[in-house]
Amino acid sequence: MSVIEKAVLGDYCATLAARLETIPGVQRTPSHLLDVYTYRDFLGDEECRLLIDKIDRERRPSTLLSPTDDQEFRTSDSCDFDRQEPEIDAIERKIDEFMGIPHRHGETIQGQRYAVGQQFKPHHDWFYVDQGYWPEESKRGGQRIWTAMIFLNDTQVGGATRFKKIGKMFKAEKGKLLCWNNLDRAGEPNVWTLHQGMKVREGVKYIITKWYREQPWGYG
Repeated sequence: MSVIEKAVLGDYCATLAARLETIPGVQRTPSHLLDVYTYRDFLGDEECRLLIDKIDRERRPSTLLSPTDDQEFRTSDSCDFDRQEPEIDAIERKIDEFMGIPHRHGETIQGQRYAVGQQFKPHHDWFYVDQGYWPEESKRGGQRIWTAMIFLNDTQVGGATRFKKIGKMFKAEKGKLLCWNNLDRAGEPNVWTLHQGMKVREGVKYIITKWYREQPWGYG
């Protein structure tokens, strides 16, 4: 991607951020280093229960794009949803509408389940273009530009989502949406978006995550 194209992408993501700030109830995290927003009660009890039940039924060990010798780096379970299911598709499109990003640019939502002691150590959601997975990811949508995460329950102890570099933690609150721009104003991956899923101390944590790409997701 050329410098001009990156600048255009940076402007586009900044425009999306500005749009979010016009939505009643959206709260911006005060920081000039990155764009992070929350919105309470985005999903209702029935929607959260539907997603939790599906995660429990279809979960598998979470994986990483790049190998690591640290066996404790990501220890959760994940669930890959099928957007062909009407209930799931409705939630997908609800998130798309809120984010203001075309449906075709969004990856299918993924569910995550964290039991006691499970975690996801500090990481970025954007792709490292010097890694072996990048040639494949560049063909099916390119860089991840925005992340939308929704907490499905609030009964666990621990398990907050922590943005390490800015010292900000977001505790689970059922139905709350947390979203952030993975790029900076120049359209480059923003190192300040480093975040982690902290260890759960009691109970079980459930979330869903939806990542948006710079180009339509999938193979053209």
